[in-house]
Amino acid sequence: MKSEPLYQELIVLAEKLGITVLEHNFRKTGIKVESGLCKIKGKKHFILDKHKTIHEKNEILASCLTEMAHENIYVFPALRDFLDKHAQG
Repeated sequence: MKSEPLYQELIVLAEKLGITVLEHNFRKTGIKVESGLCKIKGKKHFILDKHKTIHEKNEILASCLTEMAHENIYVFPALRDFLDKHAQG
C-alpha cells in the first residue's frame, strides 16, 4: 500500500477508535514538542507535526494504534499487515 492511502486508512482506524488526528506546525511553539496522543477535555487526540514526512507520520501513528484494541475492527489486509509488522518491531 502506498504511503498516502496508508496514512488515510490509519486516520480512519484512529477515528473508529475515538481518536481525532490533527496536524500542527510545532515549529511555531518555540519549544521542543513531539507528536503523540493526548487527552483534551476528555477526548483523545493524536497530534502530528505537519512537517514530518508521510512515512514518519505513518510510523508515528501506527506506533500508537498498535497499542489500542483494534482487533475487532475491520481494516484492509495491507493496513493490518503494516500494523502487525510495526507491533513486532
